[in-house]
Amino acid sequence: MTDRSTTPDLEVPILIVGGGAAGLTASMLLSQLGVETLLINAWADTSRLPKAHLLNQRTMEILRGVGADAMVYERGTPPEQMAYTAWYAGLRGDDPDSGRQYGRMESWGRGGTNPAWAAASPCRQTNLPQIRLEPLLRQHAEELGPDRVRFGHEAIAIGQDADGVTTTVHDKATGTEYRVRSRFLLGCDGGRTVGPSIGVTMDGVRDLARMVTMHLTADLSEWARDPDVLIRWMQAPHVGLGVVMAPLGPDHWGPESEEWVCHVNYLSDDTRALDDDAVVADMRAALGLPDHEIDVHVVSRWSVEGVLADKFQDGRIFLLGDAAHRHPPTGGLGLNSAIQDAHNISWKLAAVLAGQADEDLLSTYEPERRVTTARNVQRSLDNTISHLTATALLGISPEAGGEENWAAMRRLWSDRDEDAELQSAMRRAIANQSMEFDELNVEYGYTYDSSAIVADGSPERHNPDPIRLYQPGTRPGEPLPHAWLEDFTGHRLPVMDLVQAGHFLLIAGEQGHDWVEAAQKVATDLGVTLDAVRIGHLDGDYFDPNSTWARNREITDRGAILVRPDRFVAWRTSAESTDPAAEITNALTRILARTA
Repeated sequence: MTDRSTTPDLEVPILIVGGGAAGLTASMLLSQLGVETLLINAWADTSRLPKAHLLNQRTMEILRGVGADAMVYERGTPPEQMAYTAWYAGLRGDDPDSGRQYGRMESWGRGGTNPAWAAASPCRQTNLPQIRLEPLLRQHAEELGPDRVRFGHEAIAIGQDADGVTTTVHDKATGTEYRVRSRFLLGCDGGRTVGPSIGVTMDGVRDLARMVTMHLTADLSEWARDPDVLIRWMQAPHVGLGVVMAPLGPDHWGPESEEWVCHVNYLSDDTRALDDDAVVADMRAALGLPDHEIDVHVVSRWSVEGVLADKFQDGRIFLLGDAAHRHPPTGGLGLNSAIQDAHNISWKLAAVLAGQADEDLLSTYEPERRVTTARNVQRSLDNTISHLTATALLGISPEAGGEENWAAMRRLWSDRDEDAELQSAMRRAIANQSMEFDELNVEYGYTYDSSAIVADGSPERHNPDPIRLYQPGTRPGEPLPHAWLEDFTGHRLPVMDLVQAGHFLLIAGEQGHDWVEAAQKVATDLGVTLDAVRIGHLDGDYFDPNSTWARNREITDRGAILVRPDRFVAWRTSAESTDPAAEITNALTRILARTA
């Protein structure tokens, strides 16, 4: 008789615990790579909360790679309606200055028209709240992996040994339990079960602020002017409260948006934050809409924190997304980091399961992603503190009366000499917010340093502004720089499209025939999925019509670059070689942690 206490009901190479952005992205990527997975999620459906909403260029490249970008762009904010962010003296009120704009900033590449952002990637930023993003990702994950996504199934016990992970799962619909045996497990559950099961601790800054968020339906078109503004930072002098407001669509955006999200900040000891009726009343008062028709769907409470797990891997278990790092929302780095976690680990797992790499390759996930997300957490904290600093300059508070608050606010646009210093300080404080709304190098230019990167001894490039200025290049560990190419038919395509799912790509200069021939031989000898092309302005398999690739490639016409499946440069050599096959073999052997 079979002993059901030791025999699992289901065996699968990879179990994904959690069906948010990280888990669903991992499911899509691994399905695309031919890896069988099972995703379980404790809740019966995707998130009911708007949560994060900004999707940066790197993230949209990942979604493009799995064929999910078009539906996200279709549902997301039109680019011209997320070109700016702005600061206002409330929304509506009896005072003639109510709703007055006192600051405005170009944001996220000005809807894709900023040349630096357009040069960084073929994909533009977009904006789609998780309440609408996650159902799209779930649909696509189910299409790529039929019957491999189970919502309403909760992991209640997790144990691992030298060969795999055993997870006990509770099916909430039937009340039954079953056991899943997997070779690896991805913890994408926000820290609910997986992290505690392996003794993870989260370290960092907690309770920086207490926020109450309201998802509502209301017609605000009469007062929410400026159709090119996405996020509105409002200080309402008549009540001394601040409100952050952004449109949620779904059918119209900007002032015509049907739905909105409003965030109200409370001190940690303010008991009003615990009362739904009180916070809705505060929101109405701050917006100056005491009697306007507003339908509040959900009120949620959360603490602003920036914390990082002490480890991202424990044996065969890996943590992704909020299970590994939690960010303040300023900068939109949390959601994007979660999706990028999945991109980093998925190709490595697929390579190991296919026998192309040794398991030691998986140990590069933590040093690559933990360093990157630690910076993102700190950037998010710095962005939050910058907002608080700018707000403090105003001197507005709930304790002061409306008349006193308005007097403080009007100093920002008065022509009195004694207010010039404040005005200058506020202009500088708002300009400083470009580190949140123009953080191109943080979002796109992050680099990796691990044993899956073969350093070439070149110094790290000097960047006078490592937050805002992305400097494309091919130093090992950097992202593959963008360039538009043409094939022999004149078809235009971005260089990123040459990197096939799960494949390495060797890019040689136009005279690098030997590198291409050697790569083809090495791919056969090592059993590695490796493609090879030459790119040049006058000669090659693909043409560089604007010399963009030549400007950023940092090799000669006889050199070569090896790109990982996640489109990060893993190795390069500037010139030709007497034994190109040996050099490529050595590089891949090191990257894939294989025994020589």
